[in-house]
Amino acid sequence: MERDELAAWLRLTLSSGIGNDSARKLLAAFGLPAAVFEQSPTALRQVVSERQATALRNEPPELAALLAQTWAWLQDTGVGSARRQIVVLGDANYPASLLNIEDPPLMLYLLGGGEFISNQAVAPIHHGQTAINLIDNPLSLCLVNSLAVVGSRNPTPQGAANARQFSKALGLAGLTIVSGLALGVDGAAHEGALDSLTPGSDRLATVAVVGTGLDRVYPKRHLALAHRIAQNGLLISEYPLGTPPMPANFPRRNRLIAGLAQATLVVEAALKSGSLITARLSAEQGKDVFAIPGSIHSTQARGCHALIKQGAKLVESAQDVLEEMKINLGLPTALNLIADDACFTGTSGCFGTQAALLDAIGFDPVGLDALQSRCGIDTAALQAQLMSLELDGLLVRLPGGLFQRLSPG
Repeated sequence: MERDELAAWLRLTLSSGIGNDSARKLLAAFGLPAAVFEQSPTALRQVVSERQATALRNEPPELAALLAQTWAWLQDTGVGSARRQIVVLGDANYPASLLNIEDPPLMLYLLGGGEFISNQAVAPIHHGQTAINLIDNPLSLCLVNSLAVVGSRNPTPQGAANARQFSKALGLAGLTIVSGLALGVDGAAHEGALDSLTPGSDRLATVAVVGTGLDRVYPKRHLALAHRIAQNGLLISEYPLGTPPMPANFPRRNRLIAGLAQATLVVEAALKSGSLITARLSAEQGKDVFAIPGSIHSTQARGCHALIKQGAKLVESAQDVLEEMKINLGLPTALNLIADDACFTGTSGCFGTQAALLDAIGFDPVGLDALQSRCGIDTAALQAQLMSLELDGLLVRLPGGLFQRLSPG
């Protein structure tokens, strides 16, 4: 993209009162943004309101600074810098699946080694009876083989482990994992997808759709994760550089997560959760929605249970997902053991409080050995803390040496 062309696109997005819908009408009527700004007021008023037509005739005061910032960002090729791209509506490489969503963005900012493939550049080949679209460039994002993995920002230890292990297993099977870089399930999903990469692999592991400009990372604790994704995947934003983390941006980016993936897997979610927005959008686009069931005692499982009641497909293993998606790429049997106790890590990092230990216990019955592996504390100290929880009525001892939490804590 040349600098003048970039300037015209940025000007269109910055023009007062011109949202994506009005911008698309203008592009349909006049062609590229540069042609829009060559039109007379009379011609513009045939497409937009008089107030909007007047705004289009005046250059936004912030344009020069944003253009300089964006152009410098695109040209940054320093050591360790990830590839930067901008894909605009109407570009041959604009993802076709986003054309079918509500309010497709005018511009997509990309950071990382991946790229969208041309809508005509994919040739299907067959694995058994299943048609799979493959491409010559192994880092291109083949949307046919992608899955959105979303869920709670505050998952249980089991939920975080499920997100990471499902994503790793599905990554090893060849899927690109799409998520939102948020805390909790999103971060675990990206980590699992990156875990699936073998040394020297050049496969596109994961895509993070973010709600800020790509010159920022939110949340900040995911800075290192974002750098890893930039090296082995792709970060995507519809927001211009400098955009801070504003609450309204994150529900909106969910339509892109649903749109970029072939299907959506919800790992854990409360009844009021942004993940359910992604699931609804995916279903509205005619795509499969999968949900992992959880304990009836866990508030973080209720969103998944509601989805299952509404017709989402209950899945218990990565193989279940692949079978529903009609993909058979040779998933190793051992990777179906999603609930491996060795994968648990305490979310607080400290087990000196009742809340932290309850967090590690989760909501399903658990044995002493499995719980000790999650906590990393000696048996005597753990037993003393379990006894305290039991005396406080927060824990019950079950037959077979199992413990079960009685309160959300």
